[in-house]
Amino acid sequence: MEFEGKVVVVTGGVQGIGKAIVEAFEQEGATVCIIDREENLYFTGDIGDRETLEAFVKKVLDEHGKVDYLVNNAMISMGGINACGYGAFDYALRVGVVAPYYLTKLFNSYFAPGAAIVNISSSRDRMSQPNTESYTAAKGAISSLTHALAISLGGRVRVNSVSPGWIETGKIVYDGADAGQHPVKRVGTPMDIANMVLFLCSEKAGFITGENICIDGGMTRQMIYHDDNGWGLEE
Repeated sequence: MEFEGKVVVVTGGVQGIGKAIVEAFEQEGATVCIIDREENLYFTGDIGDRETLEAFVKKVLDEHGKVDYLVNNAMISMGGINACGYGAFDYALRVGVVAPYYLTKLFNSYFAPGAAIVNISSSRDRMSQPNTESYTAAKGAISSLTHALAISLGGRVRVNSVSPGWIETGKIVYDGADAGQHPVKRVGTPMDIANMVLFLCSEKAGFITGENICIDGGMTRQMIYHDDNGWGLEE
């Protein structure tokens, strides 16, 4: 029970990677405070809204008076250059960048000794598919925000980010070329990310701050040519 007595805030904790992070912390004895647009037992609300963030922080501090770990996980894709307008792009950045920044600011005076922040970025911070600008821009920004906050909060709060690659959040089992393009020969699971988040919050990671750790099974390190690992270029 490594995190017994610790208070953890997780945004977007109802499904997928966020849910795995919540469950992993709870199994280690932590008290987890979730904010998510989907219905949950702690706080339901849109982190893209300033007043919602302030109400959530008030609830956490009224109940616990401190935060040990903040995990900024929530994000939404609003598409890209072909369909994403000004308002949609602005909203994606509010969810993916402004909310993590503002939560850190609101909790700043209440971080407990040994506190840590983990921002969930994406391997999209270094690679893209067409028409993903809203998501990719937010993930690139959160990776940069990570090292900026690590310097500003140095000596009090460690700040790191994790960049997941292909993570299957359902029950699909991928094989063939989908698995083969990963050097580890499988697609990732939410627990691959949750395990790293818990490590970065633990005392074992006490000398790590300002880092971005890509967890993608080696996918972004492997060069793919025509007919490699079952992949081919369709004309």
